Amino acid sequence: MKKKIILLCLVVNSIMAQDFHLSIYDAAPLFLNPAMTGLVDAKYRVHLQYRNQWNSVAYKPFQTALASFDMPYKKWGFGLQITNMRAGVGNYNAFQAVLSSAYYIPIDKNKFHNLNFGLQAGFNQKSVEYKLYTFDNQYVNKDGGYFDQTQSSGENFNRQSFIIPQVNAGMLYYYARQQSRFNPFFGISAFNIVQPKETFFDKGNNVLPLRYYAHLGTRINIGELLYIIPKVLIMKQTSAFEQTYALDAGYYFKNDNFYLLAGLNYRVQDASVAYFGFRKDNYIFKFGYDFNTSSLKNVSKMKGAFEISFTYIPGKTKLQTIKNCPRL
Repeated sequence: MKKKIILLCLVVNSIMAQDFHLSIYDAAPLFLNPAMTGLVDAKYRVHLQYRNQWNSVAYKPFQTALASFDMPYKKWGFGLQITNMRAGVGNYNAFQAVLSSAYYIPIDKNKFHNLNFGLQAGFNQKSVEYKLYTFDNQYVNKDGGYFDQTQSSGENFNRQSFIIPQVNAGMLYYYARQQSRFNPFFGISAFNIVQPKETFFDKGNNVLPLRYYAHLGTRINIGELLYIIPKVLIMKQTSAFEQTYALDAGYYFKNDNFYLLAGLNYRVQDASVAYFGFRKDNYIFKFGYDFNTSSLKNVSKMKGAFEISFTYIPGKTKLQTIKNCPRL
């Protein structure tokens, strides 16, 4: 039975490896790529995001919460990000806190072409309440059959929680000329660089494997009031491979100083995602919903997840060393 519990933890880790399945993924820039730390034309940025998944099929749905703060300082960016994921009957929980920094290098004298390099370091704390689970040894074959949790499970958990280090790194290229019709960008990032060992038992060689992201796209300024951003996100961890193709759009209401935002994402063999939102002054709000398109759709009735993000970016900096990437 121990193998089954290990498998459960590995499945949950696999879900985490796929970016917690944040569908509005670039609303949380520090989560996508450490090189985007401080990449904002403001004094600082505060971001909150929440996701609720599998409410239609799970007794306890998967919940993800994220909070981050970052700010630019000359050619540097500094930030902090906290994430928490909880899933399942046994309240499997993964809490992460990382400090993030980035350094910006203009490639040309006009500072249109830019390279960013980022690094994150912190820790993961993972826990599970194994006493809430039921095991084969606790099954009783009378009165129609039931699990008696007063009986010994026969399992030997050595701990209910553990802490492991977290180190991530990333690189980003972007073209920042504001008058350009096209503003392309491309980034790569790697997570779990130290590949720490993680287990609830004393023995075992389970390590947290490397996870890679690649994201690219371009902002296309169709006119003074309208822009679109076609983009691609690719994620890989061991045999897990995920592709997301997306199209964002924004329309500016000049008289009201207001942006209407919308987007469509397609995560291959998993979900179709639609979101809408707005940007007004220093505030950005987005709401998204996942329509499940995987083999689970017959059970889930295509109900996947809802997601909410909120960003506060107060005031522009008076002096700006480099031009920022235009609304990745």
